[in-house]
Order: sequence, then structure tokens, then C-alpha cells
Amino acid sequence: GDFAMRDKDGHWFILGRSDDTLKVAGKRVGPAEVESLLVAHPLVTEAAVIGVPDEVKGTAMVAFVVLGEEHRTSNIESANEENSKIEIRNSKLESELRELVARDMGKPLAPSRIHFVPALPKTRNAKVMRRVIRSAYLGEDPGDLSALEDPTTVDSIRAAFHSTT
Repeated sequence: GDFAMRDKDGHWFILGRSDDTLKVAGKRVGPAEVESLLVAHPLVTEAAVIGVPDEVKGTAMVAFVVLGEEHRTSNIESANEENSKIEIRNSKLESELRELVARDMGKPLAPSRIHFVPALPKTRNAKVMRRVIRSAYLGEDPGDLSALEDPTTVDSIRAAFHSTT
């Protein structure tokens, strides 16, 4: 059930599970493909991509990105000057990351939204829990969180959902 790709030089790349494929604007894409492009950016340490319902594309991709410790910032909008600078910086980085994906995969496959979060919900063995991210982002019950290493990471995902509604 793994999804792999072979490049023009004959090298194989394991991209993730084949059952973890999204159909965006009629094209199939694995979240791991987009995540690998995002983490190739020097400021990004981790990324998770989910599919959400979209009236135009059928499914739109939303990315959650963790920046390196020295670049972490708040994603909360505020009138104070420091948070305004952070928002501008995050907005520029979001555009840069979208363009990075669009350049490699095509504009329709660039994430519709990119949210900066302090950490991703992961199990104790470091598996990113996309089902939890998707449920929390859509405002649904994420279900059993007992396998998560840090259940509080879901709070930043919920906050991202509320910032877009």
C-alpha cells in the first residue's frame, strides 16, 4: 500500500501510503509529496497536509507547518505592532511556501491555506495524526486522543479553523 515515484535517473522515492491520496482538481496527490516540498524550505522543520471539502476543486489542501525554534512566531492576529510584524512575516512565508509547491507540482496543487503551528499532533512513536488534524480543523470531534504524545497540540489546529471561519 505504499505510494512511490521513480525519477528520470531511476531513483525511487517512497512518498507515503497509497490509501492516503487526495484528489485535488481531478489530480491525485499524496500529502507526503507536498509535505516533502514544504520541509525542503530552510525555515520549515515539519509539515502536515490534509484534504478538506472545496466547492471548486472537490478537495482543497490545507497545510500545517512547524517552523524551526528560532523562527517560531504567533499566528494570532493582534493590533499591537510586534504581532502585526509577525503576521506580515507569516503572510510572506505562506506565499513563498505556496509558490514553492506550485513551481514543482503546478498551481492547482498548491495548498489553499498554510497555517503555522507550534507542533503537530503525533503519536509517541512520532507518527503525525492527519485524521486528528483534519477533524480538529473542520471543527469535528477528533475522537480518541489517548495515542497522542501531547494532546494540547490539537488546540492550535482548532484555532486555525476558527481563524478561517
